[in-house]
Amino acid sequence: MNKATERLMLQLKALAEPVRLRLVALCTHGECSVSELTDVLAQSQPRISQHLKQLCDAGLLQRFRDGHFVYYRVAGKGGDAALRRRLLALVPQDEPLFYRDIERLRELRSSQETPPPAFDESDRSLHRALVELTVAAPIGDLIDIGSGQGRILKLLASRAQRAVGVDIDSNARRFARAELLLAGLPNCTLRKGDMYELPFQEGEFDTIILDDVLSGAERPTAVLDEARRLLRPGGRLLLLAAVDSQAVSRLGQQFARWCALTGLRLAAPRRIPAENPRWLLAVATTVDHETAAA
Repeated sequence: MNKATERLMLQLKALAEPVRLRLVALCTHGECSVSELTDVLAQSQPRISQHLKQLCDAGLLQRFRDGHFVYYRVAGKGGDAALRRRLLALVPQDEPLFYRDIERLRELRSSQETPPPAFDESDRSLHRALVELTVAAPIGDLIDIGSGQGRILKLLASRAQRAVGVDIDSNARRFARAELLLAGLPNCTLRKGDMYELPFQEGEFDTIILDDVLSGAERPTAVLDEARRLLRPGGRLLLLAAVDSQAVSRLGQQFARWCALTGLRLAAPRRIPAENPRWLLAVATTVDHETAAA
């Protein structure tokens, strides 16, 4: 038998055990910690961990650490990704036991949440502007650098092929993970990362949001260089910063200078709202791509 057939047999064997099938069904809805899976299935942690190891060995789940917690998610990329997607598509969505499991997981996460700050009009204006920008062109694979509590991910992820949030604050990532699960957005992942050296491959994303991180960065051009490394040909960088009315012009000039130094072409920044702005939003693209397209 070839390797693909052997892998399929291993995955079928892993899914043939009821507890493991429930674990996979849960992880299709989002990233789950070991303690959450233990609580939902009401089984001991050693037994759950043993099942999770078998699912990882079969290439169905991925294990990763985020701060003090270990999470599991459905494996994304990989040589047998298409086979895995076809296999997992066979998992019935209308199974009552799976439904009870996901409802229990939602209850757990709801009980841990702190209510988010209320939206004001400037937030609504920003969200309208982001939706307008991302409706005009496909989002594709999205990364939000400085994702915080995941508000922008929650807004845009449903139209992205894949959405990744990166933030240094573990509490923010945990809150965002709960929000995204409750919103029914299984294509999202949250990661801890250094904006100067992110753990992703070159050219991995179509849309990159620098989410209010440039103005406070010690080396803003290094942040832009790293974001450009991750950008696919034809992709877009969305530069976002909170401002006050006194700083908006100065920050717009800084955006232009930093982009020029890193080989990016910057469109005119947009003030949001137009009067008494609270946000500055701009789109940058790579100069070499525009030259080639011309």
